[in-house]
Amino acid sequence: MTLGQQLKLTIQLSIPAVVAQFSSIAMQYIDAAMVGSLGAEASASIGLVSTTTWLFSGLCVACATGFSVQVAHAIGAGDMRLARAVLRQSFVATQVFVCLLAAAGMLISGSLPRWLGGEDEICGDSSLYFFIYAAFLPMLQLNFLSGSMLRCSGNMRVPSMLSMLMCLLDVIFNFFLIFPSREVSWFGLSFFMPGAGMEVAGAALGTGLAEMVTAGLVTWYLCTRSSNLKLSGERGSFRIKSATLKKALRIGLPMGIEHAVICGAQIMTTVIVAPLGIFSIAANSFAITAESLCYMPGYGIADAATTLVGQSLGAGRKDLTRRFARITVFMGMAIMGVMGVIMYVAAPLIIGSMTPDAEVLSLGVMALRIEAFAEPMFAAAIVAYGVFVGAGSTIIPCLMNFFSIWAVRLTLAAALAPLMGLKGVWLAMCIELCFRGIIFLFRMEKGNWMNKI
Repeated sequence: MTLGQQLKLTIQLSIPAVVAQFSSIAMQYIDAAMVGSLGAEASASIGLVSTTTWLFSGLCVACATGFSVQVAHAIGAGDMRLARAVLRQSFVATQVFVCLLAAAGMLISGSLPRWLGGEDEICGDSSLYFFIYAAFLPMLQLNFLSGSMLRCSGNMRVPSMLSMLMCLLDVIFNFFLIFPSREVSWFGLSFFMPGAGMEVAGAALGTGLAEMVTAGLVTWYLCTRSSNLKLSGERGSFRIKSATLKKALRIGLPMGIEHAVICGAQIMTTVIVAPLGIFSIAANSFAITAESLCYMPGYGIADAATTLVGQSLGAGRKDLTRRFARITVFMGMAIMGVMGVIMYVAAPLIIGSMTPDAEVLSLGVMALRIEAFAEPMFAAAIVAYGVFVGAGSTIIPCLMNFFSIWAVRLTLAAALAPLMGLKGVWLAMCIELCFRGIIFLFRMEKGNWMNKI
């Protein structure tokens, strides 16, 4: 392939993946904005457990990836029968895992907010929100698995379209579930709008229902319409084979540990932020949600990198693998650098759309503007990680993330928070992301990550 063809293919795969990431992040933004209109306490009740929801979501992603990377390698090698065999086994294995995870989440939901240092006035809503979130985890897992399988087969378009649908459904469900019945005036016309008035719980339920509908559609398409992976019309066993499970564990377990490490650090960050007060908790949550709008292109390009690298290595083309790795990483850095500039300039507008509270707005804008300087190096870490996942090399990146976050970010945050408040926490994050990007770039150029398949 010429360089132009490689760039064209990278862009063709990246754009739908970025759209899918945008839809996912938009759901978080929508939830934050709708709940933000209820006041700082409602926002803080979700913000308090947001890092734990990311932990659970990350474990679901890791579980799905352990199987989808095997499918990418099989497709690259031209073995479609093996790819479909792994797909069948993945449905059983991932659902067993996620049912156990969901049960654990519902069990701890009552105590979790207090473990995180939440104040009494927000603990009740936080517990209920997390309980509902955990109950819908099987649908979220199915969504992740089916979407990941389609992306690894090269089909980025359908998962991205369904992600947009999920975002739209989230808005609709939230609109009726969060707010009470009321009189609404649009364009001079006044009419009655029914609503459940569930507030924070309504946000969790609305998101869960949107995930459930989308999971059903994406799984139906995967099993009946996918050109490479459809299962209809073919007999095969769903029994999990030890070889498949061992490969899934080798790929997914380090990823799960890595997600636990990152989210554990984020939970510790929440513990550091919690004593700073409700306004700091809400601003921290809003800023994290808003920043995700900036790094969504990085995760979309990382999805494309995983597919390109996985299929190239499966085909035995290490030269092509390295070129795709460099193209995707530096494309991600360029795009997220531009997004960082936009985030710095538009910070008051972004945070202002999620909260009317002046103190929360001021703190959120400050946090976003600090973080804007780290976006290019954050992109390097995000996309390089996607490259390593496509190669099946996940243990060393896990250790790199562990050291960077726990040794650099948390140490600095714990030292700076008492002196500088929320500003110190986000300054520590900015420094750590730059450090992480540097070490990931070094490994991509100097490491032996292509020898793991």
